[in-house]
Amino acid sequence: MGDTKKTSRWWIWLAVGLVVVCGLPVAFLAWGAYSLTEGSRTQPVDCGEAMEFARGRLPADAEGARCTGTHWQDSYITVDFRMPRAGVTDWLETTYPGGKPPFSCDGDLCLEVDFDQALYVDVKVVYEDGGTALVHLASFDM
Repeated sequence: MGDTKKTSRWWIWLAVGLVVVCGLPVAFLAWGAYSLTEGSRTQPVDCGEAMEFARGRLPADAEGARCTGTHWQDSYITVDFRMPRAGVTDWLETTYPGGKPPFSCDGDLCLEVDFDQALYVDVKVVYEDGGTALVHLASFDM
């Protein structure tokens, strides 16, 4: 009946401690970098949902609507479409009655709408040949 001395496994606990102390911060940094790159990537969005976000509707005669969105801390949605030039003013007055022209405009017609400083909508219209208008709508929340 002899006393046997158990071998110490202190190095296992040291390795586990190093992984916890060094590995977890590195894992969080990698996850954060991945989230930033994926979250800020522009992706296609359903145009009905995009216009609902912008508190509006596409006009019935809109053609070639293309909608994209970027989501991370804030959401940024863009909608591009063409419509007959004659209906642009009526659509804007119906959809965004509280809109105001911005200080400067690089299109033929521009409009800014502020929904209680939580959602902003910017509309820029460029008149094209043939009686059509290219509408670019950008909306973002805070």
